[in-house]
Amino acid sequence: MQTTIKKFGIYAAVTSAVLFLAALYFGQGLDFSTQEVLGYLTIFASLTFVFFGIKHFRDKENDGLVSFKKAFIIGIIISLFASLGFGIIDGLYVGFINPDFGSQYLEYTLEGMKTTLSPEEFEIKKAELTQQMEAYSNPFFTGMFMFFIVFVIGIIVSLLSALILQRKS
Repeated sequence: MQTTIKKFGIYAAVTSAVLFLAALYFGQGLDFSTQEVLGYLTIFASLTFVFFGIKHFRDKENDGLVSFKKAFIIGIIISLFASLGFGIIDGLYVGFINPDFGSQYLEYTLEGMKTTLSPEEFEIKKAELTQQMEAYSNPFFTGMFMFFIVFVIGIIVSLLSALILQRKS
């Protein structure tokens, strides 16, 4: 079980970092909403290794059997690898590659809100978002935030994968 977790966990972490960097490089001219979609696709692509890791364990290491509990545990641990990969690369992105990301994203968000909110509501939201983006400009906070987002999605993927792949004797 440990070799499967390490193998597929490393695959998930490396995939998350490589796809993040690829989306960063190839998506430079895209707007933030398109980049967000690419980000979520990258998350789901790296978390496919949860499914394949559980399946590999069941079919190759455990004689075609795996309980829901064991499958879920394998999935959660592989998800931790993917989450760690995303957290590290996102922290590096905000800290070193694009330290102005927080202010750029704030400007983009505020431009969209100007047309949909009244002037009073806009000023309230602007103050809230400005305060939030100060925290988001911190590489450690950004890395932890991305870690938790990916991990929560990983829990859901692990749950679904365990339900689909469980096979008892």
